[in-house]
Amino acid sequence: MRLMGCSKWRAALNLGHLRVQSKLSVFFTMIILFTYLFYCLNGYCDSLPRPVYDQQSNHQNKITLKDGASQQEKITHNASQVFREQMSDFSDGSSDNISIANTFGSKKFPQAIIIGVKKGGTRALLEFLRIHPDVRAVGSEPHFFDRFYDKGLDWYRNLMPRTLEGQITMEKTPSYFITKEAPRRVFSMSRHTKLIVVVRDPVTRAVSDYTQTLTKSPGLPSFQNLAFRNATTGLIDTTWSAVRIGIYAKHLENWLRFFPLSRLLFVSGERLVTDPAGEMGRVQDFLGLKRVVTDKHFYFNQTKGFPCLKKPEGSSRPRCLGKSKGRPHPRIPSEVLHRLRDFYRPFNLKFYQMTGHDFGWD
Repeated sequence: MRLMGCSKWRAALNLGHLRVQSKLSVFFTMIILFTYLFYCLNGYCDSLPRPVYDQQSNHQNKITLKDGASQQEKITHNASQVFREQMSDFSDGSSDNISIANTFGSKKFPQAIIIGVKKGGTRALLEFLRIHPDVRAVGSEPHFFDRFYDKGLDWYRNLMPRTLEGQITMEKTPSYFITKEAPRRVFSMSRHTKLIVVVRDPVTRAVSDYTQTLTKSPGLPSFQNLAFRNATTGLIDTTWSAVRIGIYAKHLENWLRFFPLSRLLFVSGERLVTDPAGEMGRVQDFLGLKRVVTDKHFYFNQTKGFPCLKKPEGSSRPRCLGKSKGRPHPRIPSEVLHRLRDFYRPFNLKFYQMTGHDFGWD
């Protein structure tokens, strides 16, 4: 009897241990699954090795239908259409709209690129565009067509965010506009690429450019010393990048050798400040997007002197551009500015003729 009691006690103890081990296994499995899901939702799964079947050619892993589309593409299209319809009422979201698990959508070359100009308002334009649920854009400047072209198109495409059917991929690198090789390289990628150029009064733009450089290099010579080759004769130094960038007509000629004017949209940097909704309407029309970004999204920040995005739902504060935007400019002698304006005048007039738009800088 005593032996039988001990056997029963041991069996019960073993059963208890098994139950505890089972619960612990389930617990740790759930932790691993939730951790993996968290990293995927934040886009970190892109760095994981792709399965072998995913690296094989399309004809091996897709069933082609009669109309030429695969079952996978059909499912993706239908799902994305429903998803975008459900998301259309949430256009006040942050720049990470449609940021979901990377099993949705695919990485594509950008259909539209903001190619210029530096200190013209390109960052503001991109941030305003990212409100739109059908726009997905790279956050940082890729500099592919001017600095990293040797890395290849596959490297470039891998930088792009994933997009669903009906969304467009975008990037901005303002230095493309003044890079001689950039037009040919973009054209080689796709002749159908839409190009956006944000332009601003070249005199104001040059001062803003100088101001930005001065914050990084406090020992920089004065603006007038850099702008003129000879202060007595008033000869402008066009080798200084702050001056050279503002000769818009010269740079545009390079782009028009490869792209028709209809492929370019010229956005006024001044109007982007005074009437952001109106200028954004033009941009959305050019991109073939529904006018989702409207005046309800903006308010003017008197302190910064720039429009800001109104507080998105669920956010504790409105979204304004960084501290570097709207910084005060150093005082430049009026005579220097007048000489610089006289220098730019013929180039501005030619630019107006080329684009068919008078920006009113003179």
